[in-house]
Amino acid sequence: MLKLKVNDIEVEVEEGLTVLQACEKAGIEIPRFCYHEKLSIAGNCRMCLVEMEKSPKPIASCAMPAAEGMNIKTNTEFVEKARKGVMEFLLANHPLDCPVCDQGGECDLQDQSMYYGVDKSRFKENKRMVPEKNMGPLIKTQMTRCIHCTRCVRFATEVAGVPELGAIGRGEDMQITTYLEQSMQSELSANVVDLCPVGALTSKPYVFEARPWELKKTETIDVMDAIGSNVRVDTYDWEVKRVLPIINEDINEEWISDKTRYACDGLLHQRLDTPFIKYNKKFEKASWAEVFKIIKSKFENTSKEKICGFIGDLNNMETGYVFKEFFDRTLNIKNYETRSDNRYVDVSQRKNYIFNSSINGIDESDLIFLVGCNPRYEATILNARIRKAYLNNNTKIVSLNEAGDLTYPYKNLDGQSQTLKDIFENNHELSKDIINSKKPMIIIGESFFRLNSSKFLFSKINEFLKKNNKFLDEWKPINILSCDASAVGNFDIGLINNEKNLLSELKEHKFEIIYLLGQDNLNFNKENEFIIYQGSHGDNGAEIADIILPGSAYTEQDGYFTNLEGKVQKAYKASYPPGEAKEDWQIINEIAEYMNNRKLFNDKDELESSMFNYLKLKQDKEKEIQEFYDHNFLEFQNEKLFLDIKPYFFSNVIARSSKTMIECNNSKLNFKSTGTEG
Repeated sequence: MLKLKVNDIEVEVEEGLTVLQACEKAGIEIPRFCYHEKLSIAGNCRMCLVEMEKSPKPIASCAMPAAEGMNIKTNTEFVEKARKGVMEFLLANHPLDCPVCDQGGECDLQDQSMYYGVDKSRFKENKRMVPEKNMGPLIKTQMTRCIHCTRCVRFATEVAGVPELGAIGRGEDMQITTYLEQSMQSELSANVVDLCPVGALTSKPYVFEARPWELKKTETIDVMDAIGSNVRVDTYDWEVKRVLPIINEDINEEWISDKTRYACDGLLHQRLDTPFIKYNKKFEKASWAEVFKIIKSKFENTSKEKICGFIGDLNNMETGYVFKEFFDRTLNIKNYETRSDNRYVDVSQRKNYIFNSSINGIDESDLIFLVGCNPRYEATILNARIRKAYLNNNTKIVSLNEAGDLTYPYKNLDGQSQTLKDIFENNHELSKDIINSKKPMIIIGESFFRLNSSKFLFSKINEFLKKNNKFLDEWKPINILSCDASAVGNFDIGLINNEKNLLSELKEHKFEIIYLLGQDNLNFNKENEFIIYQGSHGDNGAEIADIILPGSAYTEQDGYFTNLEGKVQKAYKASYPPGEAKEDWQIINEIAEYMNNRKLFNDKDELESSMFNYLKLKQDKEKEIQEFYDHNFLEFQNEKLFLDIKPYFFSNVIARSSKTMIECNNSKLNFKSTGTEG
């Protein structure tokens, strides 16, 4: 530890920290524009100048390493004069358009100029003008405001791994631009809007929408993928205006994907706001009492075995639990399912369907093996973590399939299931690498579980890693990459049927009543089935429905979500459902009451309490399960593993309803959404 003085306060800091970090440890805030904790040091704004004993000139604290015995002053007249001079330089060419700038109220330059700005500039030259750049449908540019902090350039190069931003020209003629005047081809591109300390890069969909002090801010959870990014939803009245990241070092650090940030305009479009009944192939508005009456009549006059239910990908855990209870207790059947395809899932133990090593664990791993997944499009934030591990630790990365540009180099195998079998039977060069690695990570995507041999291979992977002592108390090497926000929560609750193949029976038209709860991804042809659809948007499920029950989106109800690594997080209500729409759990509770004159749960608290008791009992039972591996009864066949991933910008109903996502999809000409071959 190094000892130094900051404003006569003695501070102890670790070796390798900068003077700026030492000052912050002493509780002193240093103004800065170019410095950012997650980016490399540039030292080009000079706003962080401080006085150091025995130094004739002020020093840039962000770039100066802390040393033993330093005596730093941050509040002297000398420092203030230096910072005022820097501010005068920064404002020399800055346009006077704060009243019409979207950054107003959240602008670092505005805040710092209040402290260090001068009332009269000594510069008499004309201000420069920089033409606007084309950075796609998400980022609005006004580069005349740019102060050349290069945060955006460093983010694109270091974090996003898509080095498409850079500087051209020198001195006053320097400009930040995309190299080919095109939109940034990164799923993290809009984070530069948060990073920009001035109004040079602002949000294009949000332009002139609202001022920050007019918005109600709600901290909640994102549902666009299974990462569970921590976000802040800003609303004006009941309308969601924007989504911003919240710092959570364990999950999303301080980044969010473009889909998380901008799909929120889909909450406005194609909304279901009143119950509908289909008469003569046309939907007509109805009251809640009418639809409940028809549903009760249908359920009472249909054999139990002819009823089934499918739950979707954006529902919170309370909704899933009350849906299960409705089928178990009210209808007394277990024909419910959360999967929309015939993929193998072993729910006997939780470790078989979660990301066991945790997102943070990626930083510790020395070997990452990707099996049937494309983390860039299936879990963008997780992909950024893998890139970070590669940059910081030179982690070796191998993929069974060719997955395109993942923003980091990786070794590509042939995509055959036989190759996978050879690896985990110790007949491949990668087998030795896995055995020799201290903390290997096997990341398995949903495409793998669609293989006919997935059960055999999954068992083989488990056995091989167990045999070679890779399962430790603090390290579990098998990681399942779920794609949907509800996936792990639904598996925890038990919304899965391994006794019957409900999807096959559905396609064979064995059911008379189908209850779709936010499920829009089923691929079957309707014949005479009576379909009840409950959801927030008029999408595929509503199109084939006979009765539509308007539910709520994730920003319109409190609810728990479990992310891919098994962390339970609560999403909070930021807005209100439109029209006559209700919260999802409430609709099912009222149907149960209409049928039995008795609610399943008296209130939300009772529902939550019952759900967490169920999860605890399930967890206790899991501890008693004994593991064994027997491959004799499992079949293996050599087959090609294809990466079958959802179109990135249209992966759920909210994204499909978003105009911004349509524009993004149209702008990314080189983007391959599905069918990437291994």
